[in-house]
Amino acid sequence: MKYYAKPLTRLINELSKLPGIGGKSAQRLAFHILSLEDQEAFDLAEAIVDAKKNMKYCSVCGNLTDVDPCSYCSDQTREKGVICVVESPRDVSAMERIKEFHGQYHVLHGAISPMDGIGPEDINLKQLIVRLQENDIKEVILATNPNIEGEATAMYISRLIKPAGIKVTRIAHGIPVGGDLEYADEVTLSKAMEGRREL
Repeated sequence: MKYYAKPLTRLINELSKLPGIGGKSAQRLAFHILSLEDQEAFDLAEAIVDAKKNMKYCSVCGNLTDVDPCSYCSDQTREKGVICVVESPRDVSAMERIKEFHGQYHVLHGAISPMDGIGPEDINLKQLIVRLQENDIKEVILATNPNIEGEATAMYISRLIKPAGIKVTRIAHGIPVGGDLEYADEVTLSKAMEGRREL
């Protein structure tokens, strides 16, 4: 990008490192940032620095937070006997949006993926085992992603904790609401058949 001044080229390069942002989008964002009022641009930069400096992982569940323990772990109204295991902090937000789950969370920060060299020791699994041993947990809900890595992770965790007598459940997978059967792949249809229930 020799046709841009160095500061602008640097801004475009940094923005293009963000997920889902290609060269054209990075250019558009960079020009938008430059068109902002000075205070708006400084506020944006300050928000990025503030989030980077002050966000950390909860020492209990592994969720992103600015206080430790996080608001979910310190909330006394939440059900302490149920833990929902998810892959990332974004998944906690997704679960909270449905307003149906009122238990605890545990964030793995990844999934088991032998192809990528990620084993059980590379995700936040030890802390889950500690939590299960130290607390009276009745159920663990495995809400890992419905892909090969998520399924492998769910199976591994299930086999690891079932001998302890803790109920282990898996979120259902299948046809999305509003979806058409003709467009669903075989694995999705198979999971939908497995997870069918009586009406």
